[in-house]
Amino acid sequence: MATKIRLQRGGRKGYAFYSIVIADVRAPRDGKFTEKIGTFNPNTNPATVDLKFDRALYWVETGAQPTDTVRNILKGEGVYMMKHLRGGVKKGAFDEAACQQKFDAWKAAKEQKLNAVRSAETKSREDAAAKELEAEKKVNEAIAKKVADKKAAEAAAKAEAEAAKAAEAAQAEAPAEEAPAEA
Repeated sequence: MATKIRLQRGGRKGYAFYSIVIADVRAPRDGKFTEKIGTFNPNTNPATVDLKFDRALYWVETGAQPTDTVRNILKGEGVYMMKHLRGGVKKGAFDEAACQQKFDAWKAAKEQKLNAVRSAETKSREDAAAKELEAEKKVNEAIAKKVADKKAAEAAAKAEAEAAKAAEAAQAEAPAEEAPAEA
């Protein structure tokens, strides 16, 4: 029986979530499978992969053919690196301890790169939030200035109107006082 390592789609429309499964070549994409060896979530940044490493390595060494996407996932997780190193152990190029040491060094470098991507992503999010906050503060200050100017203009107009009324009242009283003096 020819086997494939492939993705089985799940999740809702527009938000795919995949299971990494071992299936017969003739089985449909979301149909019957032999074994589930992990999950793949492309919706996160970077994509989240949860893999049973030893089972994936077993199936790759057994001869199961992965699809192109699954091959990239397995390479990213180090399954093919370990297969390559185990081949060197079988040929006698180095021993099992050296194999594990090389794999651990590769995995540490890979993890460091992922952490750098994650930290850059969070930093960019924080910077964007800070820029939005600054822009919002500037807009609020401009609005507050306009409101203050409008209130000042209204107060000045009100004071001017009151001064005009006071002047009219003073003018009305002045002729009234002069009129009895003339008589």
